[in-house]
Amino acid sequence: MSMLSRLRRPDAVLAAAAAAVAVIATAAAAATPSPNLGRAPGAAELAAIDISIPPDGKGLPAGAGTVEQGAAVYAAKCQACHGANGAGGPNDRLTGGVGSLASPKPVKTIASYWPYATTVFDYVRRAMPITEPQSLTNDEVYAVTAYLLSVDGIVAKDARLDAASLPKVRMPNRDGFVSWEPKERPKGR
Repeated sequence: MSMLSRLRRPDAVLAAAAAAVAVIATAAAAATPSPNLGRAPGAAELAAIDISIPPDGKGLPAGAGTVEQGAAVYAAKCQACHGANGAGGPNDRLTGGVGSLASPKPVKTIASYWPYATTVFDYVRRAMPITEPQSLTNDEVYAVTAYLLSVDGIVAKDARLDAASLPKVRMPNRDGFVSWEPKERPKGR
């Protein structure tokens, strides 16, 4: 006795319909483009998003910028949000405030708060200008960083920053952060 004859007619029709749906679903899935989730990124894709610059400056890109060049870039692309000379308004103040962190009204700026000049470069390159993040060239980022650091006298007014000189800049609050590592893990963790 054949398989179909063993099945009652409604069961046979249902089984055939389920098989047809499975074939159609498999064909549709094969024709649908994949969102490429779960695949390993290529080297170029990884390099495009791996732009972090640590305090030691490892990975700083080629390029350079002067304070004078930075003043021009700042006026064109930053001043509308951060005010003349980084004094603030309508967005955050970027300059001044050195020595104010222990006061009743601390002013957190690049000069008063940030411990490393390389992380200023990293932040500007990654997030600014707010309307077009990552639109500045490496030369423009070095220049804007040089300009902002010059406003508070951290670098000279004729400074030129690049991958070799930027990590050597000593920020006023470099020693204001404490690294703490426990000597042993607390019990139970």
